[in-house]
Amino acid sequence: MRVLIVDDEPLARSRLSRLLTQLNDYQVVGEAENGQQALQLCAGLNPDLVFLDIEMPGADGLSVAAELGNNQPPPAVIFVTAHPQHALAAYQVAPAGYLLKPVGLEALQQCLQRLGVSTRVHLEKQKASAPRLTFRIGLEQRSILLSELFYLQAEDKYVRLVYQGGEALTETSLKQLQQKFPQQLVRIHRNTLVVAERICGIGRSADGQHVVLLRDCPDQPEISRRELVHIRELIGES
Repeated sequence: MRVLIVDDEPLARSRLSRLLTQLNDYQVVGEAENGQQALQLCAGLNPDLVFLDIEMPGADGLSVAAELGNNQPPPAVIFVTAHPQHALAAYQVAPAGYLLKPVGLEALQQCLQRLGVSTRVHLEKQKASAPRLTFRIGLEQRSILLSELFYLQAEDKYVRLVYQGGEALTETSLKQLQQKFPQQLVRIHRNTLVVAERICGIGRSADGQHVVLLRDCPDQPEISRRELVHIRELIGES
């Protein structure tokens, strides 16, 4: 995890940096001594986590945190201050944590375990634990997030995966894939599964067949009569 430390006191920055070296997965990529410098470094370094002092010359930590909150997604912000009276004002800008100086290792570890749910850190954790589909292209094994898929279609002995950015083949059957991801994959035809969260409607093809409309996908796979009722129920269409 990429960390930026912002504090006008060199000793405070040094202490926090030393503590972070004792923890796994945290890399200090920069240090700033004031708010303006912090914003400049954030724009260039794109840190996942910012330790931010509140009382600093020029732009204080509260205004810096508010500015960082406009990023999409924002970095996690943990306030570090010697003044507990700032706690109420600090939480109005929704930080991921709040530490009092001098920072101890135990308090730091506890704070890091409670990183905020709307930050880049949390999104990366979600992505790491999200279901993935593994396949081969030639001799190379690859994997993609299941959420990046559009649909899967049986073709002879293989299943064709259609996803954002391309297509691939897998020897895993549709039945096996649906059993593995019963909540995410929906059958619309005996030879086609689609990703449930991408379904946005039902349409008609030029020859009058019912087709499923998938978000961000130009293709419109056919829906069989057998599965049509289920798909209508799924999207709340009578």
